[in-house]
Amino acid sequence: MSLLDIENLSLTIGDTPILRGVELSVAPGEVMGLVGESGSGKSMTALTVMQLLPHAARATGRVTFDGIDILTASEDQMCALRGDDIGMVFQEPMTALNPVKTIGEQVAEGIRWHTKASRAEAEDRARKMLDRVGLPSAKFPMSRYPHELSGGQRQRVVIAIACALKPKLLIADEPTTALDVVLQAQILDLLRDLVAESRMGLLLISHDLAVVTEMADRITILRHGEVMEAGDTARTLSEQLHPYTRQLAQASMHVPARARPHGIETGRPLLQVEGVTRDYPGRRASPFKRAPTIRAVDDVSLSMAPGQSVALVGRSGCGKSTLARMILALDRPSSGTIRFRGEAITGKSQAELKPARRDMQVVFQDPYGSFDPRQKVEKLVAEPLHVLEKKPTRTERREMVAHALHEVGLGISDMDKYPHEFSGGQRQRLSIARAIITRPKLVVADEPVSALDVSIRAQILDLFAELNQKLGIAYLFITHDLTVARAITDEVLVMHDGKVVERGKTSEVLDHPQSEAAKALVTAAPDLHRAIAKRLREQG
Repeated sequence: MSLLDIENLSLTIGDTPILRGVELSVAPGEVMGLVGESGSGKSMTALTVMQLLPHAARATGRVTFDGIDILTASEDQMCALRGDDIGMVFQEPMTALNPVKTIGEQVAEGIRWHTKASRAEAEDRARKMLDRVGLPSAKFPMSRYPHELSGGQRQRVVIAIACALKPKLLIADEPTTALDVVLQAQILDLLRDLVAESRMGLLLISHDLAVVTEMADRITILRHGEVMEAGDTARTLSEQLHPYTRQLAQASMHVPARARPHGIETGRPLLQVEGVTRDYPGRRASPFKRAPTIRAVDDVSLSMAPGQSVALVGRSGCGKSTLARMILALDRPSSGTIRFRGEAITGKSQAELKPARRDMQVVFQDPYGSFDPRQKVEKLVAEPLHVLEKKPTRTERREMVAHALHEVGLGISDMDKYPHEFSGGQRQRLSIARAIITRPKLVVADEPVSALDVSIRAQILDLFAELNQKLGIAYLFITHDLTVARAITDEVLVMHDGKVVERGKTSEVLDHPQSEAAKALVTAAPDLHRAIAKRLREQG
């Protein structure tokens, strides 16, 4: 008997059809994988089950959970179900967490509300749950706030909240997107254990086919709100009977064609990082004790040539983003020197940094969060132009924006739109257009494709490779996705506890890792072919 049954579900928002006759089911103790491109209706299916739809949404069909008709359930009934019988892990942890409440309060809140446990009992259960998702009290006291954690650590808090009451059904919407591969493997093991222990049903929404193959018993593939193919995971992904299934599988293993960049300078390095260290004061245990020092980056050195692509990989909290902030002169090293185009940039004022700012840009992981939602694309993409020595006229600026949009596959008509009018992949293209409009020599890309589905990811990687070859842009890719590092970079540096523990050519490091940190990353990285083969062996 199924725990969740979705029959002929159709959904419209206003006059726009979102879902068209979707059918799927999840049995107790079963993992159902729901995959598809951005805009295919995966998250809207989950929000329909949770009854968290916008007011203009209209759903028809039948959604039954444990005998309860979800589409006709009252808000009181849904409040009793949400968090207790149905848990949900949202994709973006920072927006799912309350910034003014500690992580302990937020995990304990649902426990107290649903079980009427005392504050002490709820805090004890919350602590145990946080321990289980990899946030031990010795390093992560419950008094911490979300902004004091990395993206991966925040996602662990969200998973702890969703699983604290051992729900009958867990809906996990891209639960491992922000996590490094080692932690991803740990979280997937945790979800497997919860499914096995309590016969919990799991609806796993993901754009990562390898992750879904490792986890899911059955799979449903959506496109434009319709089910393209459904069935046993291993059979569906090995036979690939539907053309769209083949398209997704090919995109997930896509490697861009790359060539040596044209017209780049030779001779001196573009970027030199020499013995850089960054210390931060920790929290005081009491007003009378000196705050301990936390070393985020420890004596790191690296060098990049013009036009070179380098990957910086490592687990969450290893210091990758802190190092990137120092390279971008957004943070100052405690010691060491950073030289860009032969000139030291450490310790300089904002005015003195302007020449470097022209040749150094950044692409953030979350493009939507990096844009002002009240501004149109023309103004957003033109933001870096203020660092140019000669300020362009309005006509010149508009022409430069149009050219940058054309280079990333967007049109002049997009200039008058707002960020919310674009898909996730299109917004990432906008952030790349903003980064290249000044014709920089170096682009720092912080997890630029981790939130994108496989088809859009393939397009963005192709775009990075094309811009590297055409414009000679050097890239520093910060990523936990080893397939991205392998596809797009020449060299890789592995960081662990603030130090670079291994470096070398990408293929050599990833095929023959020497350090324990690199071995752990390579071993934990999901692989679609390996996952399918393992599933087929298990099925005999």
